[in-house]
Amino acid sequence: MANEKAPLSYKGRPLRRKDNILYYGNMTDSHIIQLQILETKPVGDMDVASKVSVQLQLTDPDLKGRDRVIKRSEKDSLYSAIDIATVWLNRALSAR
Repeated sequence: MANEKAPLSYKGRPLRRKDNILYYGNMTDSHIIQLQILETKPVGDMDVASKVSVQLQLTDPDLKGRDRVIKRSEKDSLYSAIDIATVWLNRALSAR
């Protein structure tokens, strides 16, 4: 059991990371959020995100990449980015 990795989630939805891109939401839903860390700054011995791109995207595989983007914004911290991402995703999924 100690070797099993528990999937990371935030407010009940999966959160996955690949390099500097985080995906928030279920790929089986109609929408998902993409968070891309554009800049970092050193704080102590860690690098902290200082510029994050947020995109609300459709998960339809038949659409091209740029056609999937519904909303986009840039935030100055990961906290504010995930905060707006949660609101956008909740609204998009409740409007089905």
